[in-house]
Amino acid sequence: MAIEIKMPALSPTMEEGTLAKWLVADGDDVRSGDVIAEIETDKATMEVEAIEDGKIGQILVPAGTQHVKVNAVIAMLLEDGESASDMKLPTPAEPVTAPVADDTTASG
Repeated sequence: MAIEIKMPALSPTMEEGTLAKWLVADGDDVRSGDVIAEIETDKATMEVEAIEDGKIGQILVPAGTQHVKVNAVIAMLLEDGESASDMKLPTPAEPVTAPVADDTTASG
């Protein structure tokens, strides 16, 4: 079964962070301990390591995304013998909405 890679808490008080950069791409093989991403907090930039061996099945949170909540699923890791069709993608905890345009201009 595919493994969820979650946004880590890099400090006891961390509630969210910025997924600054992915160092892997969909389909890349990773080993436990490989650095796969960089996370920025208000205090520092930290590296995130893979906790299992496998293949990156799908990156769910793009690089540069701000305000990613701790424990949000940021990617899926496939174990040996699995394919992308074996992944059960998580449902977002909060619905994602498009930004609303500010329509305060007066027409005349």
